[in-house]
Amino acid sequence: MKKTTNDNLKNKYLLAVLSVVCILLIVVSFIESSAVAPVKQVSGFLITPVQKGINGFGSWLSGLTDNFEDAETLRKENVELQARVDTLTEENSQLIQDREELRRLRELFELDEQYDEYEKVGARVIAKESGNWFQLFTIDKGSNDGIKPDMNVISGGGLVGIVTETGPNWATVRSIIDDNSNVSAMVSTTSDQCIIAGDLRLIDEGSLNLVKLTDADNKVHVGDKVVTSYISEKFLPGILIGYISELGNDANNLTKSGYITPVVDFRHLQEVLVILELKEYVPSDSVSTGTFQQDGGAGEGAEPQSEAETESETDTAQ
Repeated sequence: MKKTTNDNLKNKYLLAVLSVVCILLIVVSFIESSAVAPVKQVSGFLITPVQKGINGFGSWLSGLTDNFEDAETLRKENVELQARVDTLTEENSQLIQDREELRRLRELFELDEQYDEYEKVGARVIAKESGNWFQLFTIDKGSNDGIKPDMNVISGGGLVGIVTETGPNWATVRSIIDDNSNVSAMVSTTSDQCIIAGDLRLIDEGSLNLVKLTDADNKVHVGDKVVTSYISEKFLPGILIGYISELGNDANNLTKSGYITPVVDFRHLQEVLVILELKEYVPSDSVSTGTFQQDGGAGEGAEPQSEAETESETDTAQ
């Protein structure tokens, strides 16, 4: 107990001494500022660097915290922006698809108006044979929609092919580029008859065979329009097929052969129009005598006859 009392007295004495010293220094500073100048210099020399260091560390720490906050903010903004970019990319792709579909549908609408004398139904292509070309494909409309075999199919400004088989809600179409397809055609400017024969090897070059053209007056030229013939057994007359790209005389000097460029893009078919009307074909008297039928007697899908066979049949008819 006595020791505790002595410690308290010592502390009080020390406090009193320090208080007296502080008071004396204050008084002296008021009386003679030069007397405390050394003390100020020493304190400034020791304390100022420490203050600068502390201030610098505080600034660095504050900047580091701000950087962390900025990085987190930027990360969140980047995630949001990436999500927005993905959304806009998807919307842009959809808009491109919609624009392309609208373009195709406008073409079909214009084609529908071009052949407004026929009733038609639109259909989408849902399947096709392997390969790059739509030589044999399936559409999503069938007998329930009034579609029957031998009905004509159009798209892209002209003739695509003919229906070969139907189901309740589907139909198979053979296009004019198929190797087994022959179309009785004519040159629109002169009405001279010919046959357009499918050939998948030629379509790779963008062409179809034109054979057995009767052009005795040499009035048919490259660039002339070729349409379906009025004497065709299965194809309605006047449907555009393509334009003559090359023409030359056959060895018999009676007919001409060459190539046409079809108006339909047979690599990218997606929508078509099916004409809901069958061709009314009445064979002429010459058919019974053996005269060659360009897509009747030879049959839809048959190979074209040779020139010798044609000449022989013509002689027989005469």
